[in-house]
Amino acid sequence: MDMGLTGRGVLVTAASRGLGRAIAEAFASEGANVMIASRTEADLIRACSEIEAKTGRTVHYMVADVARPADIERLYAMAGDRLGRLDVLITNAGGPPSGSFETMTEEKWESSFQTHLMSVVRLTQGALPLLRAAGGGRIIHIASSSVKQPIEGLVLSNTFRTAIAGLAKTLSIELAPDQILVNTIGPGRIATERTLSLDRLKATALGKEVAEVEAESRRNIPLGRYGTPEEFARIVVFLCSAANSFITGQTLLVDGGMVRAL
Repeated sequence: MDMGLTGRGVLVTAASRGLGRAIAEAFASEGANVMIASRTEADLIRACSEIEAKTGRTVHYMVADVARPADIERLYAMAGDRLGRLDVLITNAGGPPSGSFETMTEEKWESSFQTHLMSVVRLTQGALPLLRAAGGGRIIHIASSSVKQPIEGLVLSNTFRTAIAGLAKTLSIELAPDQILVNTIGPGRIATERTLSLDRLKATALGKEVAEVEAESRRNIPLGRYGTPEEFARIVVFLCSAANSFITGQTLLVDGGMVRAL
């Protein structure tokens, strides 16, 4: 199937590793012009080199902290110059700190608010002029399965990821006349560094081996395994491609059936 992404401009944040990195590679494989951003230049350089070696496509990058409005402004100035046009925005950020409500400080709430919610607001605001100039486009917000079912010990994620889904639903209505489709994708247990880190923290808290915690998690997934970043990325690419022309305002879980909510 021709995804119609050749020559399209794609911006992916938090893309030097994990899900963002897999998404960037998937778009490059489809012939898109990709720009990635994250906070660590060495990781960005490595990601670009690896993606270029696999796909033969040049990948642009910029060091940016999406919690900083000035960095987002600079990111769009560079994206406009390097990509020429913007057709797809993928908003993504590393997971917030784990912990219960009573363990969270005011500073952690504010930091997560800026990194995981206001970054999405500002990235979307910055993208709109470019998407409209391109005649429409796609916005995907990477959230979490917590948008449908809260995850124990992740109060910040449960709060701000759900807010993102509400924002995306609103945007899908407001931006429909501009032919901008907006969707939210919530990963379940995907085998990334973030997921493995959470497994280690849980194992330490419960006094168990990490392998035991992972086995318990797999038993809660009907497909019996963790997903791969590549599997997740393929769903993102489909929703942003010409193959999807009528799905907008949806929150889709990529979780192997883990969440039982309708």
